Amino acid sequence: MITAVDHVQLGAPPGTEDELRAYYAGVLGMTEIPKPPVLAARGGCWFQSGPVQLHLGMEEGHRPSAKAHPALRVTGIEAYGRLLESRGAKVVWDGDLPGHRRFYSWDPAGNRIEFLEPVA
Repeated sequence: MITAVDHVQLGAPPGTEDELRAYYAGVLGMTEIPKPPVLAARGGCWFQSGPVQLHLGMEEGHRPSAKAHPALRVTGIEAYGRLLESRGAKVVWDGDLPGHRRFYSWDPAGNRIEFLEPVA
């Protein structure tokens, strides 16, 4: 039986770890967590916020998906969206999901990330 999502892995071009750190830690406010040494040798970086983990793996010929994406639930979405914009991130609001406020942003590798908050 599946009980939870452990992490989501996204791809990125080799050598982009510094740009990814600037976005995931600097813009989104996530904490970088150490990779096990055997995996660290492959490059990439892992980030966490509360129980949510995003792993960025290096991938030759990386092409971001136009549709596939993680969706991260947040609190205070209006303020969080403004914070991301003030830190230089592109934020595109979308009102098409009933009962939610949501927006999209893109990491330096072109991966789309959805941020959403339920509304009463």
